[in-house]
Amino acid sequence: MKTLNLSTGFKPIIVEKGELESHSFIFSGGEVHIKLKEVAEDVLITTRLNNSDDVMKLLLAVDALRRSGTKHINAFIPYLPYARQDRVMVAGEPLSIKVMCNLLNSCAFEKVYIYDVHSEVSLALLDNVQLITNTTLVDKVLQSHHDALLVSPDAGALKKIYKVSQAVGYTNDIVLCNKVRDVSNGKIKQITVDQHDLGGKDCFVIDDICDGGATFIGVAKELKQRNAGKVSLIVSHGIFSHGEIELAEWLDHIYTTDSIRNEASPLITRIPLAELVQL
Repeated sequence: MKTLNLSTGFKPIIVEKGELESHSFIFSGGEVHIKLKEVAEDVLITTRLNNSDDVMKLLLAVDALRRSGTKHINAFIPYLPYARQDRVMVAGEPLSIKVMCNLLNSCAFEKVYIYDVHSEVSLALLDNVQLITNTTLVDKVLQSHHDALLVSPDAGALKKIYKVSQAVGYTNDIVLCNKVRDVSNGKIKQITVDQHDLGGKDCFVIDDICDGGATFIGVAKELKQRNAGKVSLIVSHGIFSHGEIELAEWLDHIYTTDSIRNEASPLITRIPLAELVQL
């Protein structure tokens, strides 16, 4: 098997037979183009789907491979876009994750590998999918923090945190937070914590995605009011759409992967997926 890495600077899976070379660019009219420089019978495509051009490049790459005689095509797509749009909230909206999965299913991949997906709805809609959990990420971070507490930022994340805690041999309590949203605007009104005194212990909040980070800022504030030590965040997919300034006020450190981008900072450690995933 050879890999076809469609995202510049992103090589999350290393295989013995090496990389399939290609060249891509955008036409003046905005159309994506890709040309394979060689062919292979068995190919694993890796890609970041950060925008619609990335999605189109993937679809075109599959077509080019099929026309070049490739018989077996698998894909590693660590961050699945539209997984957060997994239901129709009001009339007139699309079921976005269904549209995304239909596009991927049209590629007829033999296997699609997804990393710590946001919604289990995605797994039901995507053909031949194999979920890779965040266990190795959490385990790597916790190796030097044996007495820390794991924190669930909301009830929705609790089930996954229980599973990962068992996998990494964590035996302390899991701190459960809950958030109350204003139904009129979706903003968080209140965050509760199920423990009153955290005994000065360091805390690691675990979730799949950090976008703007409002939830985690609110959680960190509440934890520190309850005598937490350092409060850090472990997220599989770090978007950080509002930048780092406010995150840095309340979070001592953030650990994430390179599923979205490569850039790190004094606040953010990006652990390469190449160190965490083996297919």
